Parts: sequence; structure tokens; C-alpha cells
Amino acid sequence: MMVFVVTAAAQISFADEKGDEKAGKKTYGLLCASCHGESGRGDGPAAAALPTKPADFTDGKLMKTLSDQFLFDIIKNGGVSVGKSPLMPAWGSQVKDKDIWNLIAYIRELAESHD
Repeated sequence: MMVFVVTAAAQISFADEKGDEKAGKKTYGLLCASCHGESGRGDGPAAAALPTKPADFTDGKLMKTLSDQFLFDIIKNGGVSVGKSPLMPAWGSQVKDKDIWNLIAYIRELAESHD
């Protein structure tokens, strides 16, 4: 129980800080761009083969409805964990929590730059 409390507290405290967009951009290029596209529009080279178009991170109206915690959960645990596409992989075993928060900061920047 104590481990859960400490882990949850660490996750919450880091979530309160803004992630590093530059580090997030690097991770995005490695893990996300193939489906979500280099510019975040959901038009990456792998997107054409998917039955559901990946999220368009430049859609500010959509992105404002998604909490940082929702984005964290879908990135870490995959689409199925939040009732979305099972084709959205869970990256939690390959990406540290800090790097997920960095990725979220970059994704938020994509939306803000198109508002």
C-alpha cells in the first residue's frame, strides 16, 4: 500500500509540472509520428492502413476536452485502457513516466500552435 501511495504522489507531483516539450518532440518522432503524423494531424504513413484515423493533435477544440491524465493513461496503458482503439499501443513498458509527461507537453504545443 505504501508503494502505491508513494508512486501515485510522485506521478501527481510531476504531472503538476509542465513537461519538457523539446524532449517530448524527440519521443514523439520516435513513437507517435508514424501514425499521428509529423505535424500531429493524424496523417502519418501508417495511418492509411488503420481502420480508425489516429487523433489529430492540432485540433484545439478536441484537445481541450482531453485531460492530461487521460493522455497519460492512453499513452502509458494503450487505447483499450480508456475505451479507445486497441491499435493504440501501450508504451508504459518502454517509456518512463517523466518521458510521457514530456510527450504530453509536446502534444499540447501542437494543439496550441493551431488555435
